[in-house]
Amino acid sequence: MNEPVARPAETFAEAEDALLSRWPETRLEPSLDRIAAFVEVLGDPHRAYRSIHLTGTNGKTSTSRMIDALLRALDLRTGRFTSPHVEKMSERISIDGEPVDDETFVRAFNDVAPYTHLVDADQPHPLSFFETVVGMAYAAFADAPVDVAVVEVGMGGSWDATNVIDADVAVVTPVAIDHAQYLGDSLAAIAREKAGIIKPGSTVVMAHQAREVAEVMLERAAEAGATVAREGLEFGVVDRVSAVGGQAVTLQGLRGRYDEVFLPLYGAHQAQNAALALAAVEAFVGGDEPLGDDVVRGAFAEATSPGRLEVVRRSPTIVLDAAHNPAGAEATAAALEDSFHFAPLVGVVGLMGDKDAEGLLAAFEPHLSHLVVTQNSTSRALPADELAVTAREIFGEERVTVAPRLADAIDIAAALAEEPGGDSLSSGAVLVTGSVVTVGEARLLLGGAK
Repeated sequence: MNEPVARPAETFAEAEDALLSRWPETRLEPSLDRIAAFVEVLGDPHRAYRSIHLTGTNGKTSTSRMIDALLRALDLRTGRFTSPHVEKMSERISIDGEPVDDETFVRAFNDVAPYTHLVDADQPHPLSFFETVVGMAYAAFADAPVDVAVVEVGMGGSWDATNVIDADVAVVTPVAIDHAQYLGDSLAAIAREKAGIIKPGSTVVMAHQAREVAEVMLERAAEAGATVAREGLEFGVVDRVSAVGGQAVTLQGLRGRYDEVFLPLYGAHQAQNAALALAAVEAFVGGDEPLGDDVVRGAFAEATSPGRLEVVRRSPTIVLDAAHNPAGAEATAAALEDSFHFAPLVGVVGLMGDKDAEGLLAAFEPHLSHLVVTQNSTSRALPADELAVTAREIFGEERVTVAPRLADAIDIAAALAEEPGGDSLSSGAVLVTGSVVTVGEARLLLGGAK
């Protein structure tokens, strides 16, 4: 490992390089000792504001963005920490709904950098990239200052670096098998790790879960004396109808019902995320009164989630979605069937090497006419040739094309999508998916949302 630079960063690139010189997010040493020591020398900035903490396998970022929007609609100043980023590292730290600018990011880095070396010298292992960015975020939120922080775990829960906070509300999005080498290879084992964010006296807002996950969460909540609100019982989606540019949803919250609210995001899973966000904010605010129809409508009308069924180009339509595990792929596929009428739909897929390629491709197979396998630029990417072996077993030889360069893959898929073959009421489209990194690189290539 290269030694992190000791001098202050002058540019965003210098701060980014210094952070990337630390242990990567994939190198884990399960412990809160380093982050606890770090925030202590920073003056415990995470105790300067209240917080909402999110864990789960899929939907965390979309849900956190909707929570953020609802809190701001209530005139609360927010900080939001999410990971990983889609295009730029500074996306991980947002204040008042917007990623911090380069100057603020550099200042946040320089504010904590001198203390990183104190912690490094006193611990068996140095602070990781992720731990350092968490410390930056917590300090930046205190400096802003914010009223409430919306914090998404990086992975798991119990020993995730974000978990030094004592959140008022713990949000648990749907839990599925992912990161099995770190979290365990059963739903119950993964749930036990994720349940670690539930703190004494807090409120747990829980999406519908598999039985074994729900049992673990309820057991942990009982141990912590936490109140539990469950999707489908205390809150949930009453109705949803596809609409131009998104969907109209009727939501039952903890304090009231909100009818035909426009949500400019696609799919039943995003309606579920909206219900989860609504319940989380109602639990955070407390009391018996609804949030107010204007507050809820205004917040959800502005909801965005880059790289999540995001249309970035037309003629042909190109959709980006960061699904990277079978459960996410199934939700994406269902949303495509529900909200769009693409024929043909051509997939561009690039995965990380530690992901369930067979499960993800099997989920997409019934929905894609052709698959272009590719890879992103990171060292963790699964080589396109290796992915192609699995893809041909599922899709067949004739439905798979290999294009290791992402730009080439998108061009090939766009040409295939424009070939005749769909019905007169449909048009061809391209779905780029498989990884947040793949989607982020595609977004940069395509110039962002259009």
